[in-house]
Amino acid sequence: MDRGAWLRERRDAVVRTYDGEGPTYDEVIDPIQPMHVGFIDRLLATTPPDGVVLDVPCGTGRYFEFVTRAGRRVVGADQSAGMLASAEAKGLATALHRVGLQEMRFDGEFDATMTIDSIENVPPEDWPTVLANLRRAVRPGGHHYLTVEEIDQAEIDAGFAAGSAAGLPIVPGEVIEGDVAGYHFYPGRDRALAWFADAGLEVVAEDRNWQGDYGYRHYLLRPAGRA
Repeated sequence: MDRGAWLRERRDAVVRTYDGEGPTYDEVIDPIQPMHVGFIDRLLATTPPDGVVLDVPCGTGRYFEFVTRAGRRVVGADQSAGMLASAEAKGLATALHRVGLQEMRFDGEFDATMTIDSIENVPPEDWPTVLANLRRAVRPGGHHYLTVEEIDQAEIDAGFAAGSAAGLPIVPGEVIEGDVAGYHFYPGRDRALAWFADAGLEVVAEDRNWQGDYGYRHYLLRPAGRA
């Protein structure tokens, strides 16, 4: 099986799942965690009072209110039309764009970006492109808030073994599960940090929270060498 074709099929499955879940997603998703709110606040503190923040992928816009309540403007982008419809219904975004992380072409339009609980749907081949797209989207010195999901290593190893046994062109870190839109990739902390460095981004703040059988590492990032 060709890996490129397989990844395209997996991405299509992700979009189909989120299109279908868009109308009810906010009712079933876990509550917003205090650490998420804290990092959003830290991100917003780096922006001017009238700043514009790109939330991508924005999903249903569940984090929009934290931006607008702080007096900043928010722009949302997502590859799922179903999610964008729910985000639009909130009436908080200055603009909404149907585009994926890999295809974004924003150039210096925002004061910050936030990519929350979503990059786990991005395969390893696309991480450098996604980070470059995020960095290009902000004005000089702009910061980024990004979360990286984690699960137990034994579960990751079991997912790789099962996928390999099924003949899938899977690589370590990838897990295929029906209840998470069909594709997750868990790079681990060291690999994520290496990709940040390769993209010219340095870590301003890092923390970690665990929610049952999974968790997130939270990163506030800025261009390397900026004070």
